[in-house]
Amino acid sequence: MNRRAVQGHGEPTGQGLTYGDESVELEDGGRYADVADPATGTVRLCARRCDTCIFHPGNLMHLQPGRVTEMVTRAGRAEGHVVCHKTLGTEASAICRGFADGPDQGRSLALRLARALGTLREISPR
Repeated sequence: MNRRAVQGHGEPTGQGLTYGDESVELEDGGRYADVADPATGTVRLCARRCDTCIFHPGNLMHLQPGRVTEMVTRAGRAEGHVVCHKTLGTEASAICRGFADGPDQGRSLALRLARALGTLREISPR
């Protein structure tokens, strides 16, 4: 499994969503943090929003104005997703629940495939 350090708040960071030897690359060459578990074939999704989820009202993570919109737009263009910041850099990165519950989640390839195949696994954010 691809286990590289991840930085940022769920945005693509040069990391890979890997399933076996495949990874989902973005137009700019960046990749998403691993949310797929190649051992089980499941895609991890946070079971709930964490206390500091970037999709809660307000700016709990003190992001620059427009940053969340930028991340969602970028994920949508790439049929990607936003990774929960609490799971970044762990061995169990997961798709952010706030993103998954939003109107743009339908564009996420990982979410669509996992739901269609019944391989979506909810995990508790740390």
